[in-house]
Amino acid sequence: MIKKILSSLFSTRLTGLLFVVFAIAMGVGTFLDAGQDTSPTPYSRTLIFNAVWFELIMLFFIINFTGNIFKYNLLSLKKWPVLLLHFSWIFIILGAFITRYYGFEGVMSIREGQTENSFLSEKTYIKMYIDGDYKINGIDQRLPIEEAVDFSPRLNNKFNLDVVYDKQFINIELVDFISGAEKDIIPNINGEEYLKIVEAGDGVPHNHFLKVGEVQSLHNVLYALNKPTKGAVNITYTDNAELFIDSPYDGEYMIMASGKNGKLIKDEKQILNLRSRYIIGNQVLVFPKNVIKGVFDIVQKSEILKSDEDGIALKITSLGEEKIVKILGGKGINSSMEEFVVAGLNFNIKYGAKAYDLPFSIKLNDFIAEKYPGSENSYSSFASEVSVIDEKPFDFKIFMNNILNHEGYRFFQASFDPDEKGTILSVNKDPVGTFVTYLGYILLYIGLMAILFARFTRFDFLRNQILKIKKQKEKLVLIFIFLFSLNITSQSNDNHLHIKTDVEVIDSILAKNIVPKEQASNFGNIVIQDLSGRMMPVNTFASEFLRKLSKKDHYGEFDANQIFLSIQESPLLWYNVPVIYLKLKKGDSIRSIIGADKSQKHVPLVNFFTERGEYKLAPYLEEAYKAQVPTGYQKEFKEADQRVNLLYNMIEGNSLKLFPVPNDENDKWISPKENIENIDLVKDTLYSNFINTGFKTYLYMLNEDKKTTDFSQSDEILAGLLRSQYKFGGDVMLSTEKIEAEVLYNKYDIFKKLFSWYLYAGTLLFIILIVQIFKNTRSINISIKIFKWGIILLFVLHTVGLILRWYISGHAPWSDAYESMIYVAWATMFFGLAFGRKSDLTLASTTFVTSMILMIAHWNWMDPAIANLQPVLDSYWLMIHVAVIVGSYGPFALSMILGFVTLFLMIITNAKNSKIMKLNIKELTLINEMSVTVGLVMLTIGNFLGGMWANESWGRYWGWDPKETWALISIMIYAFVLHMRLIPGLKSRFVFSIASILSFASILMTYFGVNFYLAGLHSYAKDDQQISFLYSGITLLIVLVMAAMAYPKYKKYLKK
Repeated sequence: MIKKILSSLFSTRLTGLLFVVFAIAMGVGTFLDAGQDTSPTPYSRTLIFNAVWFELIMLFFIINFTGNIFKYNLLSLKKWPVLLLHFSWIFIILGAFITRYYGFEGVMSIREGQTENSFLSEKTYIKMYIDGDYKINGIDQRLPIEEAVDFSPRLNNKFNLDVVYDKQFINIELVDFISGAEKDIIPNINGEEYLKIVEAGDGVPHNHFLKVGEVQSLHNVLYALNKPTKGAVNITYTDNAELFIDSPYDGEYMIMASGKNGKLIKDEKQILNLRSRYIIGNQVLVFPKNVIKGVFDIVQKSEILKSDEDGIALKITSLGEEKIVKILGGKGINSSMEEFVVAGLNFNIKYGAKAYDLPFSIKLNDFIAEKYPGSENSYSSFASEVSVIDEKPFDFKIFMNNILNHEGYRFFQASFDPDEKGTILSVNKDPVGTFVTYLGYILLYIGLMAILFARFTRFDFLRNQILKIKKQKEKLVLIFIFLFSLNITSQSNDNHLHIKTDVEVIDSILAKNIVPKEQASNFGNIVIQDLSGRMMPVNTFASEFLRKLSKKDHYGEFDANQIFLSIQESPLLWYNVPVIYLKLKKGDSIRSIIGADKSQKHVPLVNFFTERGEYKLAPYLEEAYKAQVPTGYQKEFKEADQRVNLLYNMIEGNSLKLFPVPNDENDKWISPKENIENIDLVKDTLYSNFINTGFKTYLYMLNEDKKTTDFSQSDEILAGLLRSQYKFGGDVMLSTEKIEAEVLYNKYDIFKKLFSWYLYAGTLLFIILIVQIFKNTRSINISIKIFKWGIILLFVLHTVGLILRWYISGHAPWSDAYESMIYVAWATMFFGLAFGRKSDLTLASTTFVTSMILMIAHWNWMDPAIANLQPVLDSYWLMIHVAVIVGSYGPFALSMILGFVTLFLMIITNAKNSKIMKLNIKELTLINEMSVTVGLVMLTIGNFLGGMWANESWGRYWGWDPKETWALISIMIYAFVLHMRLIPGLKSRFVFSIASILSFASILMTYFGVNFYLAGLHSYAKDDQQISFLYSGITLLIVLVMAAMAYPKYKKYLKK
């Protein structure tokens, strides 16, 4: 019996089952939090990630891996890479258990100049002290209780605790959880009279309750209710339920319902308006309702008013007496204890974070927040300069990816106060768990690399098998018909039809007045600052502007530089140019509102306004922008509004940030309009006049020069503008080399062109390979070599494009959706070339996949603009983690397409070609397995490098964020695919081919789905375009149809 149990525990069937069950459980956990602000939440933690059954899965992994070490004799020298892999997972899981049960983390907030020696826990606790008459040796005894809890409004929360104090039994039970709670007055005829005052000066509402007949100080300002007090804001409540206010300060108020404003006159008794905003001195107050006679209670706060606090109701039972007590608290809150008496015992209870004391203190000397040039809220970095006060004091600078490690405690730069005068540090203590986990990571990295390069591994076996097949194929004549057809059609419709004659008139005016391309390109080399603070050539700014506005980088025959200058020269004309993009069908509601034809993809700005200048979309936008999860209808309105504002701001001159502000600490650049509206920005009157008139003069001379085609005068003014940029904005001014490189990058748009080039090369290579089947001549072989070298050349261009983008942006080119897509395409082609040395069919397939990836990268919802890097991404970990993990998608994509090709070969197999087909299918399957192996090695290394990045950035190497969780799900799925050859019933090339196709869905979910459908930390590459489930269903149907067609052939000709 025991032998049978051990055999089951150590079986490959259990290994495969654990892979699948673990992956499904994690996937369900991420979807449980879909639509939430973050993930994981208490809901998913309680049901999945912190559940006992989920931990048991990991425990069974340890048992299974340990048993397999002995079952498969992994202690032998030849199998050392596999042994390291098994040991690594055991250590990683053990490290996770140690971290969960013995490590702890929290948050420390410090204001500048202050010193702190404690921090608040990440977890939430119910903490309680029970006191009574029980004494030992004359000393009063106290019963302390501290229980970690994780309540959620979506859960049926449970908390039931039985304790004993001096032989007196006590039961504490949770009877209610109130999400978003506050303390308020509940009407009760036996209560006392209070006036509720809501203070909202710092943007966060605070409740105060003023009792009738009492005086209360609110931030050193006295308020009295029915108790006249000199120097206080006296509020009078009459028998007729009327309220009057008599203030010693002047003030003002606004009645919220009507928007009517009024003055609060000093020392004059006036009617107090309820539900009105009062500004008295520096305080902002609201009196939401009249005086209420009642008692205090914990109630749910209005959904409109955000609350960080929750409430719990506990039923305490002892000696037959019951009492329900309600307490405010919650995550990250360290409130004071509430005191109650039940059955003669004193209870002090609080609900919230636990305070940990440090064995040393930390003083914040200075908090530094650096912004991107000219931006107001786009931060390039932030740091805390602190002093560690201990036996040997020292100073340290904490910033993103640079942690303070002292006496086992690690401090990370997490956030900061809105006024930039205080810091928020993440604190972590987990030395043992981190050591064991990192040991597992190191063993994992060594084992995975050894799998690829050591002798006697499965990968080494696959390499040798492919060489044998190539020799066998040389003895056979390849006879099979491979049909590959590709039909890509494109239609180009006239997108600029409103009233045809009007558009023709507008286009003719543009053609007559447009600046020549060569001259416009000169202006394109001038530097401009965008709203995020990024410095770029006008050429880039104009291209991005036009692309966001119209989804094209040109208008008719005119390029972006010409359009940019035309808008400045003839702003009124551009109210009538049909250039604002609206989606077909999805934008029909907007077309109906603005009076545009449903066939128009582009409409003019003038359509969005009435004759009186009223904005036609205004009534619909408030609801759209308020919605936390906007509908598709609301998204279209928001996108249209953004495009309208984009063009309007360009026409009005708000976007022309061409002029540096001298000696500005944030290197701000401004437009002439901004300088005119704020005359204090630039102190140098001469330079200020140049800002106001320089660009206008340039436009005037440009217009004059067009008459003679001699642009020397306008070029001279342009040179003066460039000199002023170098003189006053030299700190952030781009070098000439960088400007030229970016303009060159924009001009050739290499990645957009590579899509079609890869497609043509891959298709033609397929065609020639088909011809080679029937006639293997010298010219055919030469043609194949030419196309292979052509594909290599395209890959070199691809590489150069990535390097150029890296140089221009200043960071690795895989930090957003577009960049990661072009990098995935590069990685796919790289591995295609690597494996293509063994199979020309593999190279052709890879080239086709690469072209498809680049095509997706240039769909409308991908933004190719180069953007500033978020502070957390400014790390060497980015280059390592993201490059490896995203690079793994390449071999997985190759595996997917090889699975399709293998199924197709099975379908066309017959009695005559079965021998050669079997060799081809075996070859492709071996390459497929090698590709999966390489992808899994890269994905696993990349994912756990991400864990190390997270641990070095914010003190947590694993937090069940959906992105990292789905990467782990993909690891489990592909590990299952590779282990299928060891599982009875699943060891076949047919099953492996289907699995290699279907498993790619997990990669698509990791890359796209997490950003589109789930919540989490990985928001810096998020787009709002959604992938339709229809496409997934169609793809699955195609796979099932191909599998149904292939299996009979496989069973008849290829199974044995």
